[in-house]
Formats: sequence, C-alpha cells, structure tokens
Amino acid sequence: MKAVVVGASSGLGRCLAVGLAQRQHHVALLARRYDRLVEAAKEAGPGSLAVACDVTDAGSCHKALSDAVAGLGGLDGLVYCAGMGILARLADTDASAWRRTLDTNLTGAALVTAAALPHLRQSAGAAAYLSSWSASLTAPWPGLGAYTVSKAGLDKLVEAWRVEHPEVGFTRIVVGNSAGGTGDSATEMVANWDPALATELWPLWEASGYFDGSLIEIEDLVDTVESVLRSGAASPPSVTVLPGPADETS
Repeated sequence: MKAVVVGASSGLGRCLAVGLAQRQHHVALLARRYDRLVEAAKEAGPGSLAVACDVTDAGSCHKALSDAVAGLGGLDGLVYCAGMGILARLADTDASAWRRTLDTNLTGAALVTAAALPHLRQSAGAAAYLSSWSASLTAPWPGLGAYTVSKAGLDKLVEAWRVEHPEVGFTRIVVGNSAGGTGDSATEMVANWDPALATELWPLWEASGYFDGSLIEIEDLVDTVESVLRSGAASPPSVTVLPGPADETS
C-alpha cells in the first residue's frame, strides 16, 4: 500500500507514519518542518519519503502531493493528522487564533484532499482524518472551543467528500485521549498552553468525565488506520478509537 501521512513531523501523525512504514507499507511523510520529517523518515525505514508541505497553502499542497505520488509510484491512501489546539476561553480567542486553528484543522484538510483526489480516484483508495471525541462524542470542553468547532467542521467535511465522491472512501477516525508516542512522537498540542488556565480547567474536565487518566494504545490506532486504508472505497464513514478493549465502528 502507498500512503501519504500529513502532519507526520510529530505526535500521532509521526506515530502513524512510522507505524505504517514498519508494517511494510510505502509512506510519504508530509509536514512543514522538513528537518524533523527527515528524521521521522529515517525512523520509518528505507523507502519512506520526507516531503515539505504547508497545509494552509493550496500551491504547497498540490506540489507536495505531486512529489509524494511521484516518489511512491501512486497513491492508495491519505491520512490527515495535521492539527492544532489552542487553550483559551471563547471570549479570549481572537481572529488570528481562529484563523490559525481553522486553517490547519479544517481548511488544510480540504486543500490536501483536493490535491490527492485525482490519485485516490484512480486507485479507488481511501482517506482517513483524525477527529476528536471532544467534537463527536462529548459536550465541548471548556477552553477548547475553537479546537472543538474546527474538528466538528472536519467531521462534516468528511461527510461532504463522501457525498460528492463515492468512488473514494472517506473516513473520520474519532480519537480519544492520547499522549502520542515518546520523544518527537509525543503530542505537542499542550506545548503552548497557559499552565494557569490548564490548571483551572483540569478539574472541570475531570468532573465531566472527559479525562480519567486512560490513554489509547498507539498500536490500536495504527491497526485502525491500516484497516481503513485497506478498505479503499468501501471504507466506513466513521471509526472510533477509545481507551479500552473494543473499538466502535459506525
């Protein structure tokens, strides 16, 4: 299988790119930070490609997908993992923060998919998008309103692609709490959070049952993504990966 993983320089994106490559799939790793992509591609193993891509720029997306497909010799699957989550109350979220969040989490997914679409149509392939249970399964978390709204938009974007292009599989993967991997594969979502605000909001999240200390297993997520991509155009509309013994498919 030939796959492109977007947002592969750190966090879950890097975990998935390395995990798929280590299962003998041919993977192109895309993100803005090329130097970190090169290191991730080395970890992924021979045949893995590092391709610079700014998901907020349509031209960059088209060039990156063209280069990735040329290097892989085709495209069977796309995995969109690029994402950011600012921590701020809605009243304190300015226009710039909204734009950065939506550009990365939602608009970027649309631009990358448009660039990949001709290749996925040719292979009757599949595209998977990492969503969040905060957008799909729970009430919005205080302090993560912008992130939740962007991921809810991503959910609808996946549905819209399915309606317009049934010849390709489009699947949202609802992901529960995860710390990612270790080192450069650890999640960076919380890196720039205000510690004081996080400390204030944490008890509210715990009281609502949003976080009990359980984290998903990375191998479970890799299993799920691999299964979705192998399904091609027949991939399910939604898959949920939460901590626990069983995943849910709808």
